[in-house]
Amino acid sequence: MLTIYGVHRSRASRNLWLAGEIGLPFRHVPVIQSYRLADPDAADAPLNTRSPAFLAVNPNGRIPSIDDDGLVLHESLAINLYLARRYGGALGPADAAEDGLMGMWSLWAATEVEPHAIQVLYNLAARPPAERDAALAAASVAALRAPFAVLDKALAATGFAVGGRFTVADITLSEVLRYAMPAPELFAPHPALRAWLEACHARPAFRAMMAAREAEPA
Repeated sequence: MLTIYGVHRSRASRNLWLAGEIGLPFRHVPVIQSYRLADPDAADAPLNTRSPAFLAVNPNGRIPSIDDDGLVLHESLAINLYLARRYGGALGPADAAEDGLMGMWSLWAATEVEPHAIQVLYNLAARPPAERDAALAAASVAALRAPFAVLDKALAATGFAVGGRFTVADITLSEVLRYAMPAPELFAPHPALRAWLEACHARPAFRAMMAAREAEPA
C-alpha cells in the first residue's frame, strides 16, 4: 500500500489532494516539520523531520515522502507526477506530449511562481506583523505579475493547463498559486485564472484536504 509521509500543513497537501482525487487507498504518517517544535529531539517529541525513524525514509529531512510498495520518492511535485502516471487515469498524461506538458507546468510553478508566492504568503499573512518584510512582499508581488499573465493566457483556451481537462498539472499549479492569495491584486486582472482557481478549490477532494489541514495544529 502507498504510504504518504507529511502533515497537511506542508507541501504534502499536494499529494494528499491528488490521492483524494484518484480515490487511491493510502496510509498517512503525519510527520511534522522540526522547526515547528520547541525540542524536536526530545524523547516525547512527535514524529518530525529530524526523527531518526523519518530520516531512515528521507535522509534529507524534508516532507513529503512516499513509499509505494518499496519505491521511495521525495519532492512533492515528482511524487504527484509519478502518482498521476501510475494511478491517475484522466488526471495523468494520455501520451508523451501531455507528459511533457505536465512536467513543464510543474517545473514552471516551482521556478517561476513558488519562490515569490511563498514570500507573499509569509510577509502578507503567515508571519506575525512585526516579522513581515513589506518591501519583500511588494517585490514578490511585482515579480509575479508576468507569470500570472502567462498562466491566464494559457488557461483562457480550455480552462485547464493540459488536455482540456482537470489534471495533476492543475493540482500543482493551484497549490502553488494558493500561496499568493493574500495579494488579490495579482488575481484581479486575470478572469481565466480566477475562474480556474475557483473551480479547483470547489472540488470535493480539495475541500476534504483543506478541512483536514484546518483540523491540524497551526
